[in-house]
Amino acid sequence: MRRVLNDLKIMILANLWIVPVVAALVWALFQFVAPPPPMSASMATGIQGGAYQQFAERLKEELAKEGFELHLVPTSGSRDNLQQLLADAPQVQIALVQSGLERQLAPAEQQRLESLGAIYQEPLWLFYRREASLDRIADLLPLRLGLGGEGSGTRAASDAILAANAIAPEQYPATWHSLGGGKAARALLAGELDAAFFVGPAENALVQQLAASPDIALAHFRRAAAYEARLPFFNRVTVGEGLLDLASNAPDRDIVTLAPVATLVVNEEFNPGLVPLFLAASREVMKNGTLLDAAGAFPSAEPRTFELHQDAQHYYAKGLPILQRYLPFRIASLADRYIILLIPLIVVMIPLVKAVGPIYQWRIRARIYRWYKHLREIDRKLHAGSLPAELDSEIERLEQLEDELAAVEVPLSYSNELYELHMHLRYVIERLRALQQRRRDAPQHAPSSLAPSADRD
Repeated sequence: MRRVLNDLKIMILANLWIVPVVAALVWALFQFVAPPPPMSASMATGIQGGAYQQFAERLKEELAKEGFELHLVPTSGSRDNLQQLLADAPQVQIALVQSGLERQLAPAEQQRLESLGAIYQEPLWLFYRREASLDRIADLLPLRLGLGGEGSGTRAASDAILAANAIAPEQYPATWHSLGGGKAARALLAGELDAAFFVGPAENALVQQLAASPDIALAHFRRAAAYEARLPFFNRVTVGEGLLDLASNAPDRDIVTLAPVATLVVNEEFNPGLVPLFLAASREVMKNGTLLDAAGAFPSAEPRTFELHQDAQHYYAKGLPILQRYLPFRIASLADRYIILLIPLIVVMIPLVKAVGPIYQWRIRARIYRWYKHLREIDRKLHAGSLPAELDSEIERLEQLEDELAAVEVPLSYSNELYELHMHLRYVIERLRALQQRRRDAPQHAPSSLAPSADRD
């Protein structure tokens, strides 16, 4: 047992060179492997109590289950969300943005943002008081109209609808106001407005409140196909009779409206490793669908607004990465990077491991073969006839080497070579002693005859 442990010790010591080599390889690989994604991010959410903020709250709860912290940053709306993402030193990395707003950005700004996909449809609702006459968009000109708040997605949608009807902002009447959300709803219910635009899901509290009011009617976009053709970021949506409020049967007939989509948009500060996590959490939030969206329909790669993020494309094509399907996100992301680290390490280690055997053999045999160097020198001196003058010192040196050789340790499998060296060393010593004895016995007048006899010996 002691011999086995000794052999193991020799083997380990002979291969210690591989430790700094592997350490250097691991260090070099860590320099090129991206660090694991952060476990926090900031999201622009829109106005307090709005649909974006409500979705963000549910998304935050879902992400918290994976130990991820999402900071919510209230804004004035979808346009403000874009500006937050495009800031020189952005405080947010992700936001919900209404489709169509990307058309208002310069190409260079569009290239700085990417989409993770559409999250849900957010229909455009045009509510008006029943005493008002409203058949076409042009009928709004004499009315008191709420266009939506400045910087909001509602204002962007209403501007697009009006522009399609050749009504430019400079033509807006003085009775049209930049009013939206709760303020516009209260003004409409109080009779201070005749009509108002709203954007939000059918479940939105304001939409439900206005739909249930007997004094308020919902406009029907009978030319929706024409709008959809000219404004591709809008989709036609059919709102069935009673869908918004069954008790009051609102609407009282099937109507058609237009709907942009709420899109998750990220900037360059967003870590790509978080894409599957956010999309999986969004899918969980939207798994039951909405009144207008079928269960499981969102998030979706279509319709596209900004360029779809490469990792989002992979998610929609193949789903979650394999490790994230079975492990918590934090563990899976770390394991994924270690696997990436392990593959090149294995590739490099294979030839190193193959070299261990030959190098080990060479190092062990070097312990033995280095002694043969001196024996070869003695053979050359014997052949040249120059050794007799150094016989005493050479014999003493060889005997000293013999004592040193006795302390040399080699594995059991190499013992035969060590014992052969002992025999060769003893053989040379005996030859030199024989030559020394002949030198002593030879006549003093014939020293030159010793060299040839030694050579023949």
